Amino acid sequence: MSDTILSQDHGRWVEITLNRPARLNSFNDQMHFELRARLEGAIAGGKRAILLTGAGRGFCAGQDLEDRDPSQMDVPPDLGVTLTTFYNPLVRLIRDAGMPVICAVNGVAAGAGANLAIACDIVLAADSAKFIQSFAHVGLVPDAGGSWHLTYLLGPARAKAMAMTGSPVTAKQAADWGMIWKALPADDLMTEARNLAARLSVGPTIGLTYTKKAIQAAATNTLDDQLDLEARYQKESGRTRDYPHGVKAFLLKQKPEFQGL
Repeated sequence: MSDTILSQDHGRWVEITLNRPARLNSFNDQMHFELRARLEGAIAGGKRAILLTGAGRGFCAGQDLEDRDPSQMDVPPDLGVTLTTFYNPLVRLIRDAGMPVICAVNGVAAGAGANLAIACDIVLAADSAKFIQSFAHVGLVPDAGGSWHLTYLLGPARAKAMAMTGSPVTAKQAADWGMIWKALPADDLMTEARNLAARLSVGPTIGLTYTKKAIQAAATNTLDDQLDLEARYQKESGRTRDYPHGVKAFLLKQKPEFQGL
């Protein structure tokens, strides 16, 4: 592998860093392959939390347009293939991961980079960061799940305004709107993000995963469907080893030591 993606193993959790800082961590094909491999490795390797961030002054500027420049091609690029080959599997991998995926947005997150961030389960951002739906500037539509996540998180009015104007949204505004969890001073971002990853990595992983899946399903479920889903997930969570351990610790006023089983 090249060094377009860096990873640091912290035992129960892994920190994955997008690492093309000279290009604001914009994606080329190699970076796509490596990020997917790192995520799949963390999932298959039994990690219990993932922290995703970027190197340098930006989180991710989306697709590297030099790789999709029509003036350098004999025929127009098929951007649908780019999505079905790279971005869509990546978003599905994050949303389906059997563990919390945290994103620490250290700088600008634009285009598919912004939508990759908000696909994660918990998003923290430096107060200097901005979220930009830059697609309108090049005649495109929000992708990488952006049209769905923005509508789900913000409602159609704000989603349309962000997407159609391409206006930057500050980290504070994103937090106030409910697009991300919180904005933090830049110097505090990675400390808090790493502490959160470490905390979640010793939590009841199966229960956290069912929580993640239930909240994601609520966007399209009816209330009746959601009640049935909660009953099913609660049944499965109650069968884990962590549940009786957690109850015992609660009753004894002790700190539980979950095994994620």
